[in-house]
Amino acid sequence: MQRKTVLILAVAIPLSCLLLAAAYYVPPVNDRLAWRVDELRARLKYALNPPEEALFIPSGGTPLAGLTDPQVAVTLLPTGTPSPTQPGPSATPAPSATPTITPTPLPEQVTLSGVKYEDQHGRWNYCGPANLSMALTFWGWDGNRDVVGEYVKPEDKDKNVMPYEMQDFVETQTEGMGALVRSGGDIELIERLLAGGFPVLVEKGYYEVDYTGKLGWMGHYQFVTAYDETRDMLTVQDTYVKDGKDHQVSFKEFIEGWRSFNYLFLVIFPNDRQAEVLALLGPYADPAWANTHALEVAESESESLSGIDQFFAWFNRGSSHANLQQYPDAAAAFDQAFSQYASLPDDGTRPYRMLWYQTWPYWAYFYSGRYQDVINLADTTLDDTISEPVLEESFYWRGLAREAQGDLQGAIADLRESVHLNPNFSPGWEQLSRLGG
Repeated sequence: MQRKTVLILAVAIPLSCLLLAAAYYVPPVNDRLAWRVDELRARLKYALNPPEEALFIPSGGTPLAGLTDPQVAVTLLPTGTPSPTQPGPSATPAPSATPTITPTPLPEQVTLSGVKYEDQHGRWNYCGPANLSMALTFWGWDGNRDVVGEYVKPEDKDKNVMPYEMQDFVETQTEGMGALVRSGGDIELIERLLAGGFPVLVEKGYYEVDYTGKLGWMGHYQFVTAYDETRDMLTVQDTYVKDGKDHQVSFKEFIEGWRSFNYLFLVIFPNDRQAEVLALLGPYADPAWANTHALEVAESESESLSGIDQFFAWFNRGSSHANLQQYPDAAAAFDQAFSQYASLPDDGTRPYRMLWYQTWPYWAYFYSGRYQDVINLADTTLDDTISEPVLEESFYWRGLAREAQGDLQGAIADLRESVHLNPNFSPGWEQLSRLGG
């Protein structure tokens, strides 16, 4: 009898495991359980290898002078990749002359009506699609976050939607709408746009207890729809926090979070109102002016701030130099930023997710000929800062650097992984086509 029981268990236990495994991949079951499995995986990996302890130490090296010219190595800069001077595949053209702003006093308070609030809950890392949907439905677009997400975030595990991907969606997937991305913004500019009737999308950083139970820095989009100068407050539509509709944020708190993304902003508008947007932007209409201004702000803040804010300022210096195609200067600034990062206290406040959202260090090191630094930075980002390597941009840049070092097979493998992670990642497909992979 005992032997028979043992035989039954020997068959039943493996069979049960197989049935459970098969059931897990049934779509309704997988939708409910996949995030729990990913959470457990992340908790285990982060417990064994705390991501805030991961450090990238640049190796340095002499820049290759020829690569400071973006036309050199042009075959490695696919047409689908955002231009260093304009962070979108088909960014709104700058006007031939920089418009001037007529000094008209702004109202003390402005609130834009007609906002259709959407949250990001029930989806993975969905603040980008939810915010962009709000920016579009404000102008009468007939869609929602899932319509946006299916295009810009085809894989649930994608950690971030880049600003240029959002701009690309507006310009290729909607009718009669345009989008503009700039850096170096400030509160006054946001107020001017709001007073002109145009809400503003911004990308910011903030600290939050994440799904692993640890306090950490993360990137986040917010949709700004009102301001009140009498209270120094902005009203944002926050897709993540409880009571995120018409969420109040002080100017000070807003700026502190905005700094970590180089004061980047997006304006979505009907194409027939583009002239109004450009007039309201004034000198920001010219992307070169905006990037130069962002650099000046970052230079000032890198000298006046300390701690993590100084790290963000140095990182912004690198990003602005890269936007201006000043790659050796960008690489030097990023070297300093990563040095600042290593000196930050290991108390959970290190922004180890930085390369999930902002990839300008790859541009700087690659176009300075520092290919090993590209590879080392990608290795650190993919292996040490994330529970599962799902960042297509990091694979993409590591692939280009491997090709530059003569490792063609390694390059093709990385580029294949970039498009496996995001089937809509056109730069990866273009490079694979070029390499015959």
